[in-house]
Amino acid sequence: MLNIYNTLSRNKEVFTPIEPGKVRMYVCGMTVYDFCHLGHARVMVVFDMVARWLRASGLDVTYVRNITDIDDKIIRRAQENGETIRALTDRFIAAMHEDADALGVLRPDHEPRATDYVAQMQSLISRLEHKGLAYVAANRDVCYAVRKFEGYGKLSGKSLDELRAGERVDVAQDKNDPLDFVLWKHAKTEEPGEVKWASPWGEGRPGWHIECSAMSSDLLGDHFDIHGGGMDLQFPHHENEIAQSEGAHGHAFVNYWMHNGFVRVDDEKMSKSLGNFFTIREVLQKYDPEVVRFFILRAHYRSALNYSDTHLEDARNALTRLYTALKNVPVQGDAEVDWEEAHARRFRAAMDDDFNTAEAVAALFELANEVNRSASPALARQLKALAGVLGLLQRDPRAFLQAGAADAAGLDAGEIEARIAARAAAKKAKDYAEADRIRTELTAAGIVLEDGPGGTTWRRA
Repeated sequence: MLNIYNTLSRNKEVFTPIEPGKVRMYVCGMTVYDFCHLGHARVMVVFDMVARWLRASGLDVTYVRNITDIDDKIIRRAQENGETIRALTDRFIAAMHEDADALGVLRPDHEPRATDYVAQMQSLISRLEHKGLAYVAANRDVCYAVRKFEGYGKLSGKSLDELRAGERVDVAQDKNDPLDFVLWKHAKTEEPGEVKWASPWGEGRPGWHIECSAMSSDLLGDHFDIHGGGMDLQFPHHENEIAQSEGAHGHAFVNYWMHNGFVRVDDEKMSKSLGNFFTIREVLQKYDPEVVRFFILRAHYRSALNYSDTHLEDARNALTRLYTALKNVPVQGDAEVDWEEAHARRFRAAMDDDFNTAEAVAALFELANEVNRSASPALARQLKALAGVLGLLQRDPRAFLQAGAADAAGLDAGEIEARIAARAAAKKAKDYAEADRIRTELTAAGIVLEDGPGGTTWRRA
């Protein structure tokens, strides 16, 4: 029985889908004006894991992750670059897909772009205006009247007097209240025509918060099961989504709210101002993508994730141990999980406890130890199948173990194999000094040789 920590209730709750056997899930995606960073990687990997587990549990999942392709930062970056907004956003959407694919993140069922849903946003704003929850401010922006929505603050757990305008809430004298937020931005003369849409309130463009309410209700209905995103979105973005959606429709919006923890760098919050800001592709220049995925999944999704080279190296060494077990007991073809087996039961119990991947990964290591001890093909298949539920251990073990070694050493695979062959010839000729010299040279280059009955294999140190 799956239990999910619900940010709204601040408790773990038994997961009961609105429609038996089906799950509708929405996750706030990227604002595409730059390359994705490690925080984005965590959101993508975490909710990919959630969708995978829900499906492995026999549920029919509809997963929506949106793309914000219109906002102030996008407009500013396009103007700085001297390119159209569409050219900018298309380029970074393609880059986002490259990064997600590298990390083994499956594409969501729907990936709506905000600019394709402006009509739905306008309809929702009109509904809020009709209900007295939206008003036209002095500067001709349309704003949400926060104090007229009785439940405002229930997600963040703060009263209206405690709340402050968040990072992306414009505080202006034109509003009736500093906490009111913009639903529709009146067009500025200097903004390009491609960000101006006709509306009942004059030319303009949607505010940030309204897009998710409109896209989620259009694709999943106005009441669905799970809404996810990074912890930083809890307030004001998700709080505002609740106000918009429940204010417009008059009933509950989402049953379970999930938020993943922050990414920290050497125990400090990742930020450009601190100079510790890393894009996914910068990290992938140093580390195998599966190592990065494993690093993310090794921690519970709600905990802070501390990024450092030490932690990534530790993750690489740990993943190497798992792959080594499969290298020693090869698995042919696809593998299916035997859910009655003891390690699988432990794995399921962990995942059903609020997607506790830390405990699930511990079950994988326990199983790998059994594979190493028994050399059981059945347990090796079980290891590969269980790891596959998390999107791990699906490559050829030798390919993983040798990945990156040649680049680090300045040697390609052919050169390494040639030196191994030269070492074998030296040993056959009883020139043990030469054989030892070759081994020492390869060890210094970060290549580990493993002698066995079938010959010598190698892997990255």
